[in-house]
Amino acid sequence: MHEGATETFTESHDGGAWDLICGDLQSMVSRDAFQRWFRAARMTSCEDGVVTIGVPGEIHQVWIETNYLPELTSAVCARIEGVHEVRVTIGTEEVAPAEKEAASDEPAATYTRPDEPGAFEKRIKAAGLNPNYTFERFVVGNNSQFAHAACEAVAKRTGVGYNPLFIHGGPGLGKTHLMQSIGQEWLRRYPSSRVVYLTCEKFTNEFIDAVRRGDIEKFRRRYRSADVMLIDDVQFLAGKERSQEEFFHTFNTLLDGRQQVVLTCDRPACEIKNLEPRLVSRFECGLAVELQPPQMETRMAILRKKSEEWKVKVDGSILRFLAERIGTNVRRLEGALMRVATFASLAGESVSVDKVEHLLRDLLREEASRQISIDSIQKAVAEHFDVRLADMTSRRRPASIALPRQVAMYLSRNLTKGSLMEIGEAFGGRDHGTVIHACKKINDRIGKEPGMRETIARIESQLRR
Repeated sequence: MHEGATETFTESHDGGAWDLICGDLQSMVSRDAFQRWFRAARMTSCEDGVVTIGVPGEIHQVWIETNYLPELTSAVCARIEGVHEVRVTIGTEEVAPAEKEAASDEPAATYTRPDEPGAFEKRIKAAGLNPNYTFERFVVGNNSQFAHAACEAVAKRTGVGYNPLFIHGGPGLGKTHLMQSIGQEWLRRYPSSRVVYLTCEKFTNEFIDAVRRGDIEKFRRRYRSADVMLIDDVQFLAGKERSQEEFFHTFNTLLDGRQQVVLTCDRPACEIKNLEPRLVSRFECGLAVELQPPQMETRMAILRKKSEEWKVKVDGSILRFLAERIGTNVRRLEGALMRVATFASLAGESVSVDKVEHLLRDLLREEASRQISIDSIQKAVAEHFDVRLADMTSRRRPASIALPRQVAMYLSRNLTKGSLMEIGEAFGGRDHGTVIHACKKINDRIGKEPGMRETIARIESQLRR
C-alpha cells in the first residue's frame, strides 16, 4: 500500500478498487512481472470475504498462484475490507486491447465437414510429428508444471505474447514431447493450418543443400509460410554463421506475420556460445520456460503411467527402485522400465530387485557417475556468483561471500547424500548448526523472493547437465 493511502472499498466489481490494487502491486513486483502477469487481469467478484481475480489463461493462473499470490493477497486486503481469501480463476470480464488484437488474428476453427478417416493422422505425418507425443500422455510434475501450462496456452491460443515460446532443459526431460503436443493440438483445432516440425540440424542441412542446388527461394517459401514452426535443438546453430543469418530472417518473417514459433534448447539462450546476440535477443523476446529433472513422486507417476500404456505388470518395489536410482533423465527411466518389462516377459518369471540391479548395471553405473557432489556444487555456485572457490571454505563472512556459501550449503543438503556434519566439514570445518541455519535462511528466501527461487533453479539445472 502506498504511503498515506488509506481509502478502502467494499463494492464488488469496483474498477477504482482494482486500479488501486494494481498501483500497489506495481510497487511489490518488478515492472516486467506486472506487465506480463497482471496487466490483463481483472477483479471479477467480491462476495462473502472472497475476492476472485480473473486472468486470461491457465499459464497466468499457475504462475500467479505459484509466485505472486502473497503479494496479490496483500494488495487486495489493503484496499478491500473483510477479505479472507483471494482466488485466481481463468476468465476475465473485460478483454485487454492486446488480447483483442491477438484474438482477431486467430485462425478460424471450422468443423462444418467431418474429417475423412485417417485425415488427422495424415496431417500429423505431413507435419513431421510423432503421434505418441500428446498432452494427455505427458506426466506433469512440479518440474514441468509451468512449461506444460505455457505449451497448452500456446496450443489453445490463450497465451498473449508467448511468441516465440522457448523451452529449455537437459536431455530426456520432455522438451520435444511438449513441443510436438502443441503441433498436434493445433492441427486438431485448426485443420487447415500448416504446422512444420523439424530439428535445427535438419534446417541447417537443408539450407546448405538448397544453396548448393541454387533453389534457396523454394527453401524459404517452405519454411516461411508455416502457421506454426516447431524447431528442436536450436543450440545446433552455434558457430554456423550462414545458417544463423538464414535462420534470423526466417524467424523474423514468421514473427512479423504473427505466426507461432516454438523452440527447444538444452540451455537458456544466453548460455549458447557462438550465437549472434541478435538471435539471443529474439529468442528471449517471448516467453522462456524451463524443464527440470523430475522429483521422486513424478518419476513414480511416469513409471506407473508407462506401465499402464504398455500393459505390463511390474511390482511396485521394482518401480520404486527404478525411480530412486534413475533421476536425471526421463528417457533413460522409460528405457530402464522397458528393459525390465521385456526381460520379465521373455523369461516368464517375476524379477527381484537384485536381478534388476544386475540387468541395469550399465545404466545404474552411468547414473551414479552423474551424481552431484559437494565439490561440483561449490564450483557452480562460485561461478554463478563470481566469487573465488576458496571463499566457499574460508572464514570470511562479508555478505558478498556469505550468501553464495549459504546457497551452496542449501544445494549440498538437497542434492547430495552428505550428512550435516559432512557438509559442514566440506565448507571449512563448520558445525552442523551452521548448515541448518544456512538451509533455513535460503529456504525462507525462496518462499519470499522469486529471484532467489530462479537462482536456485538455474544453478541446479546447470549441475544436472
